[in-house]
Amino acid sequence: MNPIKRSKVILCLTLAISAFGGLGTAGTGIASAAGNVKIMLDGYSLPFPVQPTIVKGTTLVPFRAISEALGVTVNWDEKSKSITAVKTAGDDTKKVTLTLGSKSASVNGQKTAIALAPQTIKGTTMIPLSFFSQQFGAAVKWDGPSSTVTIVSPREKLYTLAFYAINSFSESALIPDFDAVGFGWSRIDATGAFTTSGNDFKWPKPAGEVTPESLVTDTSAAGTSPYLLVYSGDTKGELTKAVEDKAAREDAIKQMISTAIQNQFKGVLLDLEGLGLTGDAKAVQASYNNFVQEAADAAHAAGLKLSVALPPLNGSYHGYDYKKLGELADELIIMAYAYTDEKLPQPVDKIDNAIKLALKSVTKDKLVLGVNLYSENENTVNAKIGLAKRYGLKGIALWRLGFGKQNVWNKINETIELKGN
Repeated sequence: MNPIKRSKVILCLTLAISAFGGLGTAGTGIASAAGNVKIMLDGYSLPFPVQPTIVKGTTLVPFRAISEALGVTVNWDEKSKSITAVKTAGDDTKKVTLTLGSKSASVNGQKTAIALAPQTIKGTTMIPLSFFSQQFGAAVKWDGPSSTVTIVSPREKLYTLAFYAINSFSESALIPDFDAVGFGWSRIDATGAFTTSGNDFKWPKPAGEVTPESLVTDTSAAGTSPYLLVYSGDTKGELTKAVEDKAAREDAIKQMISTAIQNQFKGVLLDLEGLGLTGDAKAVQASYNNFVQEAADAAHAAGLKLSVALPPLNGSYHGYDYKKLGELADELIIMAYAYTDEKLPQPVDKIDNAIKLALKSVTKDKLVLGVNLYSENENTVNAKIGLAKRYGLKGIALWRLGFGKQNVWNKINETIELKGN
């Protein structure tokens, strides 16, 4: 048996194990595959190396698959053939140790009986699903006709960034709920120059006593980091000019850093889209790397953080070198949406693939999953957030405040603990 690698996992299971009784021959002691059981975690399938198995009426599931998907820190001790799982939530820590072949577990140093000893089946360590559900919390439903276990991961704290656009003021009261907010008030214009005026990403007008400047300072006072978001597309080649022309690049960076400092932002968020649709992707990536290198140097010298929003690697734009940009920026936001009509929920499998591709080049602690609230509804949004939790990403970035989807916000609050709550 291969040693079980250290992994992160959060379990949210209160399963009535009897629901599985009809899937195998209970009480015989003979292991039998539990049919073609599907396990859905936060609305998206959880792959298993081997099927859940019934032994003496108890359902066993592959330990590594559960642990990798759900957030408990796990260590395998080859000498003692024991598995130690540790979950920390705030000031509380639970430590559970299981030993192959033993029906006695240790829970925070106290002996606890388990229905069936952990064992190896087809080279995979299997553990009782019911025991883990009891120890680490659970929200599980069993659907007999479809042979599906539906698991909802527990509510947890997660880094959250919200985008704030010109039409976001109606939900400005939510700002203290987030760790950071990117204010979309600037852009690279059609000439390749930085500007705070224009038709879309522009400096807003005051709303009574509330000014853009006061909104930024109030954001900081609430403990939320305000970022100056700089947007650009490349429909007229403006972004290409800004990154390839040395003088234009230097001037744009100088202006954005100056604007951020003068208006007391804590960082700069680059949302520069459209590179690499055509042409030499490597050459485009090199040019953008230079831009971000210079922007990062200038931002960090000024005591500002630099966040970079990027199209997904399984999208249409290939002008972004995730590996190098991950080294330069403080965080990367995967804009894993616009795979289909933005009025529709985005495909979870595409988002899953986008995360896996990004993780090949960037450590998970720097990756933030972008979620488009315009596309998602109360039935779909937590499947996307669940992927960020499943892979242990730094957090999520929500586009955007101002859509007024109260039902969606309620659902988000069920799966993550926002800063202001």
